[in-house]
Amino acid sequence: MFVSSGRELTEICREENLTIYEYTIREEAEKSGLSREKVIEKMKGTLHVMMNSASYAQENEIKSVSGLIGGDAYKIRQYADGEKTLTGDFMNRAMARAISSSEVNAAMGKIVACPTAGSCGIVPAVVISAGEKLNKTEEDLINALFTASGVGIIIAKNATLAGAEGGCQAECGSAAAMASAAVVEMMGGSPEQALNAAAIVFKNVMGLVCDPVAGLVEVPCAKRNIAGTVSALTTADLAMSGVESKIPFDEVVWAMHKVGKALPSELRETAMGGIAITPTGQRLKKEIFGE
Repeated sequence: MFVSSGRELTEICREENLTIYEYTIREEAEKSGLSREKVIEKMKGTLHVMMNSASYAQENEIKSVSGLIGGDAYKIRQYADGEKTLTGDFMNRAMARAISSSEVNAAMGKIVACPTAGSCGIVPAVVISAGEKLNKTEEDLINALFTASGVGIIIAKNATLAGAEGGCQAECGSAAAMASAAVVEMMGGSPEQALNAAAIVFKNVMGLVCDPVAGLVEVPCAKRNIAGTVSALTTADLAMSGVESKIPFDEVVWAMHKVGKALPSELRETAMGGIAITPTGQRLKKEIFGE
């Protein structure tokens, strides 16, 4: 059975000289009854879906079914290719990948909910972009996804991944934490450093509400995928530099869960608070649903 805490995870990895991804692969093989090779092959398929969703809207100006979002991934990619950007090509391409998956999702395309559909752009954008920057192989990217999965399992066991239960901190926050941990291991960091990165990400988005306009996972969700991507990438560098989270990962996850439970229902995916009830938010809702 997969461990229930980050503390247990790091202890096992230390004692058995394992990475988080190696432990996750082993546990998945045991639980599913599949061979290690088959488990990895399935994750390879997941990676390929992520790669497609992270690139499609950069090359095609798609629109969501509601018309609320679309075309931004294409704009960011064009900007990254043709202008002197403030944050550089790497970060702008990562942002384009993040919103590409969100736009594909809103247009009813195929994505990987990682850990949710509303936060589907973060893990692909972070892992693919970091892999490209670091000249990593497909195997390295697959391993990174197992790292992200292992961290996600522990979050799910101790808190929540659902915006309806814990706000956007539980969706985009969890995705960014998972992604940052994955990149740390991709860069050769230890399980302890990976969980430090995840903890720091969570602390930086603690209390983030879920307030989708018209109840659709589009505004502000898509742009929060961009924010989560940037946070995950920068925090990975923090952890690799030796910066530690003063509050342990397990305690941060506990706090996130407590904060999520304390959020009023209006701020947990009901579209009854936050930007969803602004005059413009209400106008857009009426335009979409004809109310």
